Amino acid sequence: MSHARPPAGRLPVPRREPSTAAAPVLVQEALAALAAVRPLAATPLWTGPDPLWAVGDWRPEEIRQVVVHPGRARPTVTTGPHATDLGQDTEGVTRLLVLGHCGAADEELAAGLAVARGGAVRHLTNWPGSYTVVLRIGTRSTLLLTDLAGLRPVFHTPWCGGTAYATAALPLADLVGAPVDTGHLAATLACPESPEAVGNGTPYQGVRRVPPGHTLAIRSGRPHLTRYDDGGATDSAAPGGTGEAAAVRELTRSLLEAVRFRIRSAPSVPGPGPRRPRIGADLSYGTASTALAVLAAAVPIGPGPAAAAPSLPDVDAVVDADGPPAASHRRTGATKGSWARPAPSAEPPVGAAEPEQLAAVTVCEPSRTAPEAPREVGRPRLRHTVLDAGPDTLPYADLAADSSAGALADPLAAALAGPLTDEPGRALVIAHGTAARLSAGGADHLTGHGARQVLDGHPARLADLIRHGRPRELLPPVAVLAGVDRALAGTLTGALRTPVTVLRAARRLARGGYAEALEDAAVQLTARRGPIRPSSRPGARFTAGASSVADLTWCVPGPAARWLSDDALSEVALRLRLAARGPVPEEPPGLRRATLALHHHARGYRTLVHAAEQHGQRLHAPFFDNRVIRAARLLPADLRLQPGARHALLRAVLAGAGRADLPVDWGRAPRPDRAEAARAGLRRAADPLAELFREPLLAEAGLIDLPAVRSALRQAADPYADLPPGALDGLADLVAVELWLRRFEARSHGSCWTGLPLPQRRALAVAQFP
Repeated sequence: MSHARPPAGRLPVPRREPSTAAAPVLVQEALAALAAVRPLAATPLWTGPDPLWAVGDWRPEEIRQVVVHPGRARPTVTTGPHATDLGQDTEGVTRLLVLGHCGAADEELAAGLAVARGGAVRHLTNWPGSYTVVLRIGTRSTLLLTDLAGLRPVFHTPWCGGTAYATAALPLADLVGAPVDTGHLAATLACPESPEAVGNGTPYQGVRRVPPGHTLAIRSGRPHLTRYDDGGATDSAAPGGTGEAAAVRELTRSLLEAVRFRIRSAPSVPGPGPRRPRIGADLSYGTASTALAVLAAAVPIGPGPAAAAPSLPDVDAVVDADGPPAASHRRTGATKGSWARPAPSAEPPVGAAEPEQLAAVTVCEPSRTAPEAPREVGRPRLRHTVLDAGPDTLPYADLAADSSAGALADPLAAALAGPLTDEPGRALVIAHGTAARLSAGGADHLTGHGARQVLDGHPARLADLIRHGRPRELLPPVAVLAGVDRALAGTLTGALRTPVTVLRAARRLARGGYAEALEDAAVQLTARRGPIRPSSRPGARFTAGASSVADLTWCVPGPAARWLSDDALSEVALRLRLAARGPVPEEPPGLRRATLALHHHARGYRTLVHAAEQHGQRLHAPFFDNRVIRAARLLPADLRLQPGARHALLRAVLAGAGRADLPVDWGRAPRPDRAEAARAGLRRAADPLAELFREPLLAEAGLIDLPAVRSALRQAADPYADLPPGALDGLADLVAVELWLRRFEARSHGSCWTGLPLPQRRALAVAQFP
């Protein structure tokens, strides 16, 4: 985090005009007060007029800096936190700071800085990994680049006549004493994937977010936003694009580089905190995480240090989340889906170093056939650990844990004492179970998050095919939707209603106007029509065709919109009507909807990382890397819209990496029933949730219809009650926002900074709706 030096004459001095003799003294006092403000637990990177700090748990290799001095033949490259005084810089000094996991070599960083001095910056975001770039040119210009998914955002806010910026919004809100922006919370609950409603705001008034794929330039203390990535220029739905074979090769190359870089850059000794394996992977989310685990297991990482080798469970042991492995639960290796089978008779040579194993973690392993892991010196490279899906892994487990034990008088004490994330998100209700799973993972843990949004074709891309004159390519995906609905809702729906409604919605989105679509969405919100209206028929099913039709529009209401108050919906509808008067987006509607869905999922994953990542551990999501996203853009739209496209692409990636021995039915196993787990968690936490919504802050701010929310919670906890489509996701959003508001109100104001006076303010500001 950092702040830009305020321009001369704009310091916060008193309004009364001082005498000429006293003016320099007041200016010096103001400058001294500003210099005393710094974040807690911070390591200075740049000192002087424009200070920059690294706050929190940073590894040395996650901070790299390249400096070009005039008159020197070669740039200086440093790794790790090193305090540098910017007061000694001249106009000819250029600095490039890379924060995070970047796979560029020192020579590549130096070459990238040389090109960036000429004004080009897009190439700085094309290295493997996930990172934030800070570029400083001369003494008065600082440039920050966000990633394409929004996983590593940048925030900024006015402060003391200049601009303060950070990679988190909460410290900036603490710096300026910003209250919660309830209008922004209403927009995120009503239309979470629509920038027309959410905009570039944050949950804090006055703190702004830099959109993904943009740069934040600080010049003379003023922020300037510029888009560096023209994501709409490479439209895979347009004819004449990159061929399928070349696109798959590029996807394979980018994923291999993303995984190899993370494996080889992992520290040889686990960091502070619980002792765990060096490398881990999560197999609880299907083929994407499985593919990453196979790629990671094929990377030679060498033997781990004997002294620091963590204590791992035995091969093929079933580990209970609440205790050590049970001897009666040992598996023989012949069980379907087992990765780490017993080693063959060939034993490793005497005295040979044993290769380090990758810890593969699964919660209640589904019955699917998985490929065998690569072996080195006769031993498996993957050590598979299966965690029982106990009560602690259910959603809302942190709410039900202490209330069931009866240990605390306040059933919400433990939940409200949980981590305060940068912003609310649905991930807060599953963070407890995720943290339990990650405790068995590696110090560097690979996850498959983002694969669906990056590789699959969004249903709205059907409209792009119509816009580009390729209607025949709609037939295969529409036929699959019809087949699914035929089995679910009958022959009439599958054979006639689903194809007609999907094709009609795709044509309407392709031919319709942007402004008219936003006006229709505003009317739907205020009238509570469309997707936000609960189903009127008991037992009615939300078919695959109906779900696709709901996505074939410019603006889709969120699942929690049905429980918002009339005033909150009116405020969001007003935002949509104002956006309808603005410029029309340059991207085709399908490409835009797919990009916004990716941004929304990345924000949810960022919240999950903040809530569940443990000290000394790093969670990696290679599918969110810039290079992987750009490679996926090259895939033809008709290929991505085919049924099972993601599994076929991952199979092609593994085949390109040398793993062509996948089972025939790989990727065809049914997904676990998340809805049943969510309802079980709601039943177990029924009493704490009732207490949470007895006097909720959401109702105090005028955001929700409280009686409707209470009724929905009781209905969701009833195992025999029918729920409208999306009800479980909507309730999870409401519970997460309420938990976040309670934790934000309970925090100590000014706790992010030292030298900052405590502001006199309320933690929650009531929205002023028209």
